[in-house]
Amino acid sequence: MYYIIVALQVYCIYHLIKNRNQYYWIFLILFIPVLGSAIYIITQVYNKRDTEKIQEGLTAVLTPSKKVKDLEKKLEFSDTYQNRIDLAEACFEMKDFEAAITHYEIALKDKTQNNFFVIKKLIAAYYHTSNFERAVFYGDQIKDDLDFRTKNAQFLYGLSLNELGRDDEAEAQLRQIDQRYSNYNERLALAKFLQNKGKTEDAQEILEDLKTESQHFTKPNKIKYKPTMHEVEILLAKA
Repeated sequence: MYYIIVALQVYCIYHLIKNRNQYYWIFLILFIPVLGSAIYIITQVYNKRDTEKIQEGLTAVLTPSKKVKDLEKKLEFSDTYQNRIDLAEACFEMKDFEAAITHYEIALKDKTQNNFFVIKKLIAAYYHTSNFERAVFYGDQIKDDLDFRTKNAQFLYGLSLNELGRDDEAEAQLRQIDQRYSNYNERLALAKFLQNKGKTEDAQEILEDLKTESQHFTKPNKIKYKPTMHEVEILLAKA
């Protein structure tokens, strides 16, 4: 036992010196061998990287505009397609959809690029600003592309069609989202859409599928989709 404690102390001191940690840890490790070494390992070895990640995340949350400002300076210094897309993405992440639209629209003018990605983002950005006409305008441009099918952009395109009163076209798009073991939130929205159209049997089938699939969720998915499945249960109970 004695040699294990000594080995633990040696390791902690070696780690401390190598990583240039505060030297007051040496006194804790030497004078309270077991507890001191344990505290050092927990706080400085295993959790240090996680702590740094948390701190970085907190900085991003507390100063959400910093990333945008940095990317604005980068774009001002070098006005490239990629720099503008990066800025548009940062604005989108902050839910500043109007600013994101501005930059996506400018990027779209570069005809040397494959702008499929940009168009998908414009559909989403315009949907979130309730500009359903523009969302549909861009959706019409790529709706026949295989890479558009069953994706979030197609879902928002379908919802935009519905907002414009184009119910049949909306249903045709939204039904393509009904893919087993995926698109759980979107399929719940589709079920509610079908209920509103009076297609209760179709809606019921989707809800039953969702309930069955939820029984095979991994633990992370159970947590992630708990509110979704709770709503599924409520709708099934009302049926």
